[in-house]
Amino acid sequence: MKNTYESPLTSRYASQEMQALFSPDKKFKTWRKLWIALAESEMELGIDISQDQIDELKKYQDDINYDVAKAREKEVRHDVMSHVYAYGVQCPKAAGIIHLGATSCFVGDNTDLIIDYEALELIKKRLVKVISVLSKFADDYKDLPTLGFTHFQPAQPTTVGKRASLWIQDFLFDLETLEDFLQRKRLRGVKGTTGTQASFLELFDGDFEKVKELDKTVAKKMGYDDVFAVTGQTYSRKFDSKVVNILAGIAQSATKFSNDIRLLQHLKEIEEPFEKNQIGSSAMAYKRNPMRSERIAALARYVIADTINPAMTVAGQWFERTLDDSANRRISVPEAFLATDAVLNLCANVSDGLVVYPKVIEQRLMKELPFMATENIMMDAVKRGGNRQDLHERIRVHSLAAAKVIKEEGGSNDLVDRIAGDPSFGITKEEILEVLRPELYTGCAGLQVTDFIENVVKPMLKDEEAIEIAELTV
Repeated sequence: MKNTYESPLTSRYASQEMQALFSPDKKFKTWRKLWIALAESEMELGIDISQDQIDELKKYQDDINYDVAKAREKEVRHDVMSHVYAYGVQCPKAAGIIHLGATSCFVGDNTDLIIDYEALELIKKRLVKVISVLSKFADDYKDLPTLGFTHFQPAQPTTVGKRASLWIQDFLFDLETLEDFLQRKRLRGVKGTTGTQASFLELFDGDFEKVKELDKTVAKKMGYDDVFAVTGQTYSRKFDSKVVNILAGIAQSATKFSNDIRLLQHLKEIEEPFEKNQIGSSAMAYKRNPMRSERIAALARYVIADTINPAMTVAGQWFERTLDDSANRRISVPEAFLATDAVLNLCANVSDGLVVYPKVIEQRLMKELPFMATENIMMDAVKRGGNRQDLHERIRVHSLAAAKVIKEEGGSNDLVDRIAGDPSFGITKEEILEVLRPELYTGCAGLQVTDFIENVVKPMLKDEEAIEIAELTV
């Protein structure tokens, strides 16, 4: 066993795909790609750099001599310059032109942006997976009546599928926000030490057009069509705040979903998946705790709380840059991604294995339905010649009496028998029971689900996304 702290996000929760994106190897390999893109672009724009030097850099692009970089950092206490040195050891011909004109944020900030965008794309796939799985569940149960609740008090009936559509809609809001954000991908580019591009203007003998072209060319070589128009030494930390807020929005939706599942499991109407040999409690062997839904809520709470970190960082920056952002960002942004990744994988897992108990759902609904059906019963009685105001008072009296039996005596709901036995209504018990069919009280719920899936959900789940999510493990 290790005797040092290990983050549960990496040891227990986040996927290998997300962990790989925020790994040191991914970061340092991206640094080298950026150095190659910079040197190659400078060569193309007339700087004295040879193709041999570029080829040498490319040869060692993924073969990083970490031992040399680590030893050098102990001496100079600077991570970027340590890796510049290590790269130069491998590439003696190109050693003098690595990082030419650049500042540390050229590799640091551009790499952070690249990793964040790739991580957002992975989050998008996870999100689409959840929406897709929940949509199938909603469609399967779109017509199954269930007791609806407001304030967690019995209200009018809805359907199991309609309730699921509310979860889906929240996740769709998150998907829309994420897709809108990804429409504006851009890198920091090459901006120099305070964002003025002074070093590059010097390299190109005062030619501003070449400086602008360098900015765009480097971005294109890295796969991006745009750069931030202006920066200080860093890209605006507002970007980090916006990213973590997107993740927190997903966490909010996931929490709502998981809370509903936890309540439904308490009611024994719907349960999250439970493995054959899973233990619910160390003391109470009979228990089936909603542990996955609770974990969703726990990790989502962490993400929501994490939004304060980048918000304080962007608010606290001085002029072109202060370094109080660095240590915080190393923790808050990656861990927000790792936690959200875990949350969405759990949501997909729970959604894909939900167990529904129609008999329990029907039993609870039927206990409350007589109260909800009184309006229909009263209208039928009026059609038979009854007085609406008199009947309303009779129903009020019978309803209170039936509620007293339930609450104070622990008895069953006998409202149907009371109304059938009251000659004022002129209706038999059989006729009342005919009115007490749950499907008569769910309104357009089933139709709404079908319309929602066909006209809202499916258009957002594009074919290419469906192919991509099939390759992801839950």
